[in-house]
This record gives sequence, C-alpha cells and structure tokens, in this order.
Amino acid sequence: MSGTGAPRIQADATGLRVTIVAARWHAAVTDGLLAGAQRTLEEAGTQPEIVRVPGSFELPVAARAAAHAGADAVVALGVVVRGGTPHFDYVCQAATTGLTQVSVETGVPVGFGVLTVDTEEQARERAGLPGSREDKGAEAAEAAVATTLALRPLRTLRA
Repeated sequence: MSGTGAPRIQADATGLRVTIVAARWHAAVTDGLLAGAQRTLEEAGTQPEIVRVPGSFELPVAARAAAHAGADAVVALGVVVRGGTPHFDYVCQAATTGLTQVSVETGVPVGFGVLTVDTEEQARERAGLPGSREDKGAEAAEAAVATTLALRPLRTLRA
C-alpha cells in the first residue's frame, strides 16, 4: 500500500485560513476525502472554508482563487479513475501540473489529495471511509498545514 511509511503530522492550525477545494465526481469517495480533511483541520484548530467544483480538472482554478482570496493553505481533493481512453492521463496531468503551479506561483501551500487510481475499489481504500486502509484527505490537510507552518520563518525573513 502506498501509505507505508507515511509520517503522522500533527500541527496547530489555530488562526490559519484554510480552504478545501473538492471535486464532486465519485461522490462517495470525494465525500470521504472531504470528511477526513475537514475533521483533521478542525482538530488542528481551524474551521476550513469548503468549495466544491465539478471535477478534478477544475481544482487548480479554484485553488488559485482561494490563494488569491487570502487562504494560508489550500487542500485539493478529487478522484480520477482510469478508463479506456486517454482522458485519465489528461485530467491527472492537468490537475497535478495546475495545482503545483498554483502553489509555486502564489506561495500558498496546496495539499494534494487527488487520487489517481485504476479502480473505484482502490479509491475507496484511500478515502478514509469505514474499512479504508488510508485517509488521503486527512493526509493532504496535514501536509498543507505543516508546510504553511514550515514556511512562516522564511516569510518573516522578507519582512
């Protein structure tokens, strides 16, 4: 399983403005990812804003809007399941490249919680649902907060 060796990050998000952008495709899975991210952020001390978009392709534009609206961190959640056409490759590349570009250009960390899987079963195993082996929504939220906190000392150097 891909989560083997993943660190458990516990960070204090008190005072941080965090936006979760979540796709609607594969609702059972994305709702599980969203629940994990939301729970993790609330336990860390912040109430995230939630924005829903149609699919994973639309995540970068929503993440960029959140970053420009003042979010300290963004958590991007979605699911792309491989089908019989190259559509999977295009959407995965667009989401990954787009979210990376948002983070690098804005300086706002983006937690990457986009599942790119071969089957719906693989997605469910990673969605933080009852019986799931992993919770990638929670992991993406943890990564976004931890990176935001790690960057704070660097930002004060510019002031």
